[in-house]
This record gives sequence, C-alpha cells and structure tokens, in this order.
Amino acid sequence: MHRSGIPITITMLTSLVALGGCTATNAISGLTIEKEQGSSENINSLTQVVNRNPRDPEAYNVRGSAYGRAGQYSAALQDFNKAISLNNRFYQAYSNRALMYKTIGEFNNAARDYNTALKINPQYAKAYIGRGEVYSRANRDQSALRDYDRAIDLGTTDPRVYHRRGLLKQKARDHVGAIEDFSRAISLADRRAEPYNGRGLSYLATGALQNALDDFNTALKIDGKYAEAWTNQALVYEQRGQTKRAFKSYARSAALNSNYQPARDGMARTRGG
Repeated sequence: MHRSGIPITITMLTSLVALGGCTATNAISGLTIEKEQGSSENINSLTQVVNRNPRDPEAYNVRGSAYGRAGQYSAALQDFNKAISLNNRFYQAYSNRALMYKTIGEFNNAARDYNTALKINPQYAKAYIGRGEVYSRANRDQSALRDYDRAIDLGTTDPRVYHRRGLLKQKARDHVGAIEDFSRAISLADRRAEPYNGRGLSYLATGALQNALDDFNTALKIDGKYAEAWTNQALVYEQRGQTKRAFKSYARSAALNSNYQPARDGMARTRGG
C-alpha cells in the first residue's frame, strides 16, 4: 500500500466495509414492479381486478406487490396470504411475502417463506437472492454466498446480487474477487453509487489509490449526498498527504451524517492541515 500520509489500517477498512454494507441494501429491492405501480391510482385499478376475479391468486399477488411498493406492508401481507390460501404452490407469492417479512424485520418468517418457495421451485433465483440477504443479516456469510452463487448460476442479471456478493468477499478480504463482482454490478447498472464505493474500498485495500479515487469520485457524481463516499475519498487524500483536501471531504461527510464516526475521526486527524 502507498505509504505517504497516514497509513490506512486493516481495522479502519474493515470498519468502513461494515458500515457501508449496512446502507447499501434497499429493503424492498426485490420487488420487480416499477415505483408508479405503487401509486394509489394503480392500487385502485388493481382492486377492481381483484373484485372482478376474487378467486384469482395472481390478482392478489400483483396487488400485494403494489401495496409493498407503496409501503403498505400490512395490506401487502394480507394479499399474499390470500394468494397462498388460494394456491399453496404459488412460489412467487411465498417469495413476495418473505420480502415483506424481511422489510418489517421478521427474518425468521422471511427465511421460512423463502425456504418454501425454493422447495416448490428450486430454480427460482429471486428466492435465493432474498434468502441470501436474510443469511447475510444474520452473519451467516457462507450460507449467503452459496445462495448468491446459486442465483448467479441460474442466470440472474440483477446487479444487486453481484454487489452483495462483492460486499461479502470484501468482508472476507478477498479484494480481487470483490473488485470483479463490483465491476460486474457496475456493468449491469452503472448509475448506482454503491458498487463504485464498494469497489473503491477494495482498490484502497490493495493500494490502487488512483483507481480508488476514481471510483469514489464517480460515486459522488451519482450521489453527492453519499456520506460514506466522501469519507472514503478523504482517505485517499489522507494517504497521499493531502490533509487539507482530506479534511474538507471528511467535513462534507460529517455535515451529511453527523453520527458517522469515521468522518469525525478523520476530521480529528487532519484538522489544521
């Protein structure tokens, strides 16, 4: 690793990876419907479909997904329950209900529903992705990795799977593997800041400071309010001995998130240039 400035320790990087991983996941990201499908107008339209087809489990499943997108989780659960009661082999409804349970923090129920979905259809990649997230939250990293691997083997093109697998590889200090996964996530969805930030951290860990800086800068172009990326950009400046620039970036991060300890610690180290 480059040695000008203050060395970036493994402990410091591990802390940043852990903090970054907590903020990278959209709780309801597994829903494939678009945002506008959670609108009141669309829900009203779907309710008309349900009323015309009260014995159709798909109608409840679709409306449940719309409720979920709108943040109406209780209503979503009721619809998924109804869909499953009408068809107890409806693996998509089990997976969608699991997503709702995961969103509201009922992880045991989520894992149970993902397991059921996969018993019915072992080829359902979305359920592996969702269950992998549950395992990851429980720090069952190897189980999560197996589920992400399985989803990828099944041909998923969801960039978040590569991002999440990259975070786990990064946590295990497999930075070469992490960089490959973050790069794949970027190639599939290059307008998300998180994979650039994640890849930048792994570049930083391997001493590739310019690559790291380029990725943090790109993350900030996409999302200028990304506090972690401002801190990570500052780490590169600090490594290069550019303490004034580092302090400004740490300060920007702290202004965005006053509770982000790495930013506050960085300001203390670089205050006064």
